[in-house]
Amino acid sequence: MNKAPETLAALRTRYQQLRWQLARIGYISQGSVQQRTVAASGRSGCQWTRKVAQKTLSVALSPQQFDAMREAVANERKLWKIVQEMERVSRRIIFASTPDARRRKHLSNKVLGLI
Repeated sequence: MNKAPETLAALRTRYQQLRWQLARIGYISQGSVQQRTVAASGRSGCQWTRKVAQKTLSVALSPQQFDAMREAVANERKLWKIVQEMERVSRRIIFASTPDARRRKHLSNKVLGLI
């Protein structure tokens, strides 16, 4: 059974909700953070890793920096998920609200990048 198509008003409401979610995201950072066992040298067991120019850079972190970077990395992942959904909703709004070009075939969800 097919889902009923969303109305233009519902799509615009969803886009507005996504904009609000985007506005509430805090600090962002690419990369990943790991908490490892403390080395014998007494150094921090926390580490932030990211790619720069196809090379991996690692930075030792204090426990406070680790907590802040963990949240920033999670926020960056949320940001990209929100942006991807905004793109899908934007395309649906554009194709539903503007005149269509003449085509022999109907545009599929795959062509529109909706699936």
